[in-house]
Order: sequence, then structure tokens, then C-alpha cells
Amino acid sequence: MELPQPSSRRLAASVVLFILPAALAVVFFPPAAAAATTLTLSPSPLNFGQLTVGQSETLVVTVTNASPASVTIASVSSSNGKFAVSGLILPKTLASGASLKMNVIFAPTSPGAQAGIITFQDGGSFGAGASLGVEGSGVTAPAITANPSSLSFGSVAVGTSSTLSFALTNTGTSGVTITGLQVTGSPFSVSGPKFPVTLAAGKVLNLNAIFKPQSAGASGGSVLLSTGLTVPLSGIGFTGKSVLTTAPATLSFGNVAVGTTETLTVGLNAAGASVSVSSISSSSAQFAVQGVSFPLTVPVGQEVSLNVTFTPKNNSAATGALVFTSNASDSPTSESLSGTGTTPYVTLYWNASTSSSLKGYNVYRSTSKSGSPTRLNSSVDPQTSYTDTTVAAGNTYYYVTTAVNSSGQESAPSAQVEVQVP
Repeated sequence: MELPQPSSRRLAASVVLFILPAALAVVFFPPAAAAATTLTLSPSPLNFGQLTVGQSETLVVTVTNASPASVTIASVSSSNGKFAVSGLILPKTLASGASLKMNVIFAPTSPGAQAGIITFQDGGSFGAGASLGVEGSGVTAPAITANPSSLSFGSVAVGTSSTLSFALTNTGTSGVTITGLQVTGSPFSVSGPKFPVTLAAGKVLNLNAIFKPQSAGASGGSVLLSTGLTVPLSGIGFTGKSVLTTAPATLSFGNVAVGTTETLTVGLNAAGASVSVSSISSSSAQFAVQGVSFPLTVPVGQEVSLNVTFTPKNNSAATGALVFTSNASDSPTSESLSGTGTTPYVTLYWNASTSSSLKGYNVYRSTSKSGSPTRLNSSVDPQTSYTDTTVAAGNTYYYVTTAVNSSGQESAPSAQVEVQVP
């Protein structure tokens, strides 16, 4: 009887195809692999404007994972020591679509323009990341000084506003004209006299800075005077007395191989007042939080990162939730979780026999090259393909097929195909 012949058909680009001479075509489908990652930064580039030498200014940048897979920020480096990132605990894992806010600080030590690149390196096997251009200028102490030299509004409820006053003083010996000012950071504004204003020697000009947050979270900005003076601004918006929020609001692990563990990072943020977390519970044993001791304090303006793991038990979709019990006004706080357990499988293809009496085929498998094979199909199969869903990671399997005619006679087996399951 004619043996099954090797197939020349190929599948989609994501499929690995093995064709053995005078044997089977084997397609091995491992669990879905991660795609290359992409981080986006906003705003980008980051311009600090002019800043008096010896002062520092902080601006807030939002980092978003725009790829369909999770990404781990393993390291952050700056090409210019005058620019630095603060408040970012590494490594930091972001799920697809998740964002985090970080502080970038500019602290010039001498007059002149400064520029640099802040590089975010992904710790994954794809080596992807992102770069943030930063620039600013150091200027000598101007005749106009600000008191206080920077303004921190602390926590302000979303939808309300807070006002802080600051004074501009001409410390020189002659009059200085301030032609105008520019405010960076959308939640901030300044009120006071209209410009231009000429400030005589020793005179003081009083201004009001206003912070009106429209969303929860930290914000940064500055007042840039035409004379070159910069007054840094910062504040935190919150939605209640003390609120605990998670970032991202939902953790999606995607496809994870059964028997393995995937880890993503969730950030805890407090607004209004520091929050003390007394317990964390998971509604599903497949999701867990690692390495936490209680009580866990989340300070205002400082994100606390937690590692959340997904260890699927079977080949199916899983959902769950983390529940954070705390002294926050919105306690308990919930974090939605999702993921899909996947198992590897092997698909065999072969060319059809040309025998006029063909009834179908049998598929056999063994776990050693010289071992006795076991038939996988319960009855003769007329199809020229077979999918084996009973393979396990880390094992090697050996396959052969036979052709069966209408009288029940079975051909000799085809050449053996070896498949290693990672």
C-alpha cells in the first residue's frame, strides 16, 4: 500500500514548519510569544526653559506601554548629569496600555544651554525601549528673585483650586522691566498685575500661583519670567479625603503557558493623605501578590510597586481581582485581573495517498526513538492532518503515520518525525 507522502503546504508566518524526507510535515505551535515592545513618552521632548544656576526644577512625564505585550523597564540612564529621573522604582513592569508618571529633574550647575537623552531600557529579550530628549538652560542669578523660590501645593481635591502667593524682588541697583511670563503645566496659572511691569531697585511685586487639578495624580510645571527666572511648581490632585488608586486599573497578562508564571507590576498611589494597606486578597488562586508585609504604607506622591503573578492551571481564560483593604476613604480598592492559560500542541500534515481503496490514516507517537509507538486516533481518520494536544513542555516526541485500506489492511509506518517541545 502506498505510504503517506510529505506535504509541501505551509501555514502562516507565525508557524514553524518541519518537512522530513519521505515522512511527515510537522507544525509545532508553542504558547503565544511576546511581541516587540514600544514605550511612548509624553511630553516629548521635555523643555525646562531657563533656570537659575543652583536651583532645580521638576517636570512630570507619562510613560505608556503602547505594545500588545507587557514590558519591563529594567534601567534608566541619562547622557547628561544635569538631568535625572526620580521616584521610579526599578525594575517596573507595565501591562499593555498601562501608564506611569515619573519626575524628571533639571539642576544646572553653570550658565549655558544643556541637552541630553534619557534612555529607558526594556529588560525583555527584544531589547526595546525609548528615549526622551531633554533640554534647558542655566542662567546666572538675575536681579529679580522669587520668594519662595519654588511652590508646592501639596494635595488638592480634583475640581477645586489652591492659591499660593510669591513675591518678586529687584535686588539690583537699577530698574528692571519684566515684559511677561509663561506658565507651563496645564493645572497651573498665575494672576496679578498686567505686564510689562518695571520694578525699581529694592521694590517687590506680588503674584498668585493657582493649582486646579482636573484629574488625580502628580503634576509639575513652572513660571518662566522674561528676565530668565524660573519658579518651579508642583501639586497632587486627589478625589477624596484619602484615596488609594492602582495603576493600571486592570492587569491583563495575555497568553501564558500552563505551568509557567508571568509577573506584572501594579502601582499603588495615595492622594489626600498617606494610606495604610492592612491586607491584600485575591479572588483566584492563579493570581497572587509576591513579597508584601503588612501594614504597607503608601505615602502621598510616592508610588509603591507590587509584583503580581499569574500561574495558569489549565488551558482556558482566567479572571480575578485583587482587593486592597486600607484606611483610605474608598476602601476596599479593587484591581481587575485577566489572563489565558495556553498549552503547546503539535500538528502533523501529510500528502494524501493515491490508493483507490484508501479508508484513512492512523497516527502513532512514542516518547523515545526506539520505543513502541501508541496510536493517538481512536478510529481511522480520513483527514491528512492531526493535532496532538496532549504534549507537555520540555518533552521530545516521535511520530509516524500509516495508511489503512477499506479491508482494514495497514501499511508500514512512514519515516519517523522527532519533535522537541520547549
